[in-house]
Amino acid sequence: MSAHHPDGSATVLRDDGVLVDAPAAAVAAGGWRALRAGQRVTVDRDESGAVRALLRPV
Repeated sequence: MSAHHPDGSATVLRDDGVLVDAPAAAVAAGGWRALRAGQRVTVDRDESGAVRALLRPV
């Protein structure tokens, strides 16, 4: 995780260096109350590529 925003959304830094924006609903769907910088997450996407959830890594 790169940044957690006041509106509940987050910006995720992928392992390949690409930044991905995740809406607040995706953060909440993963069961997070808050994320911190450096937190590792798994990005779950739908068929269109939109971020559906940020999940705890397995």
